Amino acid sequence: MEYVTAVPHPRTDAAESAASSKNGRRSLAVALLCGAAGAAIALLASRQEWCSGVAAVAGGKLPLTAKGSDVTGVPAALAIVGLAALVAVFAVRKVGRVLVALLLALSGAGAVAAAVLGAGDSAALDEKAAQAAGDASATIHALSSTAWPYVSAAGGALILIAGILAVVYGAAWPSMGGRYERSGAPRTRRKAVDPERPEELWKALDRGEDPTGA
Repeated sequence: MEYVTAVPHPRTDAAESAASSKNGRRSLAVALLCGAAGAAIALLASRQEWCSGVAAVAGGKLPLTAKGSDVTGVPAALAIVGLAALVAVFAVRKVGRVLVALLLALSGAGAVAAAVLGAGDSAALDEKAAQAAGDASATIHALSSTAWPYVSAAGGALILIAGILAVVYGAAWPSMGGRYERSGAPRTRRKAVDPERPEELWKALDRGEDPTGA
């Protein structure tokens, strides 16, 4: 009679390595997508209209608008920093990769905070109202905001997600120049060159070998 045990069989090292590699590739793809999309969204949103209002000028009313770059340049600047950090993650390893991943996450968090705070900021419109009225004390009235500041915040959130993935799974990601590093595998021994056969001498030179060496 065959007995069935409830104790699971231990997973092999190969299976665990394959699962870890799969998770690393999946997290890498998601991080690249989130980071690139988030930076593009934040940069696009900074060029759109964020708020509008009305300024009193010479007894009349002048409607004014302000773009995201007029309100605050922080989300766009942090989006560029985050994009650079996303690329730099693959150029460093170990502690350096963790630090760059943290910079990526902080860039996203900062972009979110700056965009949300900029949604109700009237400083840019007040400055335009003062210039239009010729009075430094002039301010804007009937302030209204569009959805673009929150779109910018969403872009920052995507950068933040990319940074979190880089912190958690970055150790399993590949790095630039890894293919050029010397592996631990033993090097194959070079074939001896017969000095009486000139064609073998030329082949050795083509391979970058010294045919006169030991």
